[in-house]
Amino acid sequence: MGESDWGDWLPAAVAEADPDTVAVWYLGCNGFVLKGADGTTLFIDPYLGIGDPPRTVRMIPVPFDPTDVVEADAVLATHEHSDHVHGPTQAPILSATGADYYAPDASMAVVEGETWTEEWGVVADQFVTVAEGDRFEVGEFTVHVVPVNDPDAEHPVGYVIESDAGTVFHGGDTRPADSFPELADRFDLDLGVLAFGSVGMLPDKETREPKRTQWYADENDVIRAANDLELDRLVPSHWDMWKRLTADPTVLHHHARGFDHPDRLDVVEIGDRIDLYSSD
Repeated sequence: MGESDWGDWLPAAVAEADPDTVAVWYLGCNGFVLKGADGTTLFIDPYLGIGDPPRTVRMIPVPFDPTDVVEADAVLATHEHSDHVHGPTQAPILSATGADYYAPDASMAVVEGETWTEEWGVVADQFVTVAEGDRFEVGEFTVHVVPVNDPDAEHPVGYVIESDAGTVFHGGDTRPADSFPELADRFDLDLGVLAFGSVGMLPDKETREPKRTQWYADENDVIRAANDLELDRLVPSHWDMWKRLTADPTVLHHHARGFDHPDRLDVVEIGDRIDLYSSD
């Protein structure tokens, strides 16, 4: 667990915000917060750890302490990897706010292995196991659990989050998926989050020998996924996080020019806020 030198300004900004539509904050890595006009607040894949140096080295600040989060209605996890399911980050948020935790079965296995109920006092009733095709309500948001394609995960899912203000897609660490054209037919996706990164040499987890590693979609695959999903706005994520796998998201402007979608590329940095457009 890393210590933050940012103080509590970011969780305070979320708590104090009164958005007209839906406000979206980028937490770095693949973490986001969504807050609706009625105050409903969702966290998706928040991660405040530092990785496993020197194998995985965090390249961005730890933006807040989880105990500084005072508002959360739900925390959503996309898959079981440690930068998406992380007890020291997520369990204190659940304990302090009473938020529900939604995650697929492989992610819940991590929760059980880390004994969140014993270590952080989270109540068992807060945990909800989800699978593709599920739908649930959190305040003003309707959340659909959808299939994605992350070849490195045991059971990854994505989330389509609907509200009166618009619809947000979070794909976790997905690559392009056969399911995406069908999702484009089902949903009008106003904003989509897709993980993006370079290919690099990382020490193997077991042998620690350098190994060619690709965990995220490259430039061409990100735009392919965005086009298949027919995204109005694309927000690339994860490009900032791990040493040797970082990337320049501005290059996606060039790759997107030859396709119908996304209509717009929103490059955000850790701590930035963007908003869905008003439907008026």
